[in-house]
Amino acid sequence: MISKAKLIHKTYITYLPTAFPVNYYGMPNGKVYFIFSRFYEIDYGNTGLEFIVAEHCEFSFDYEKETISVVKKGNSKLPVYTELIDKPDPIYRTIKTYRNLNSYGEAQNILNIRASRMIEKLNSSSLTKAS
Repeated sequence: MISKAKLIHKTYITYLPTAFPVNYYGMPNGKVYFIFSRFYEIDYGNTGLEFIVAEHCEFSFDYEKETISVVKKGNSKLPVYTELIDKPDPIYRTIKTYRNLNSYGEAQNILNIRASRMIEKLNSSSLTKAS
């Protein structure tokens, strides 16, 4: 499968509440999504691993130019280096938590499906505007 969600940054040491890596992706709709995992308690003494897909509310992504921008009040966009996307006290929105996945690869496949739907939606809306 060709990756539709563009990996823009991967970090092993992060400000997010996890001891695992975090992968940041640029999406076709201009949003920045990220995937991280953490342990959760199934019952007393047993744990599982859950994968969280979240949207970063402080950054946007130009899908064609592959650049990240800080979204400030007043919609001014300031370009930033990819490493700055992992910052203290990030503002993000959890999109979905998956407890049935086994790897970051499976989580990325789900993100690629979501990105493909975004591309289809953007293409269909541009065709409607052209008509």
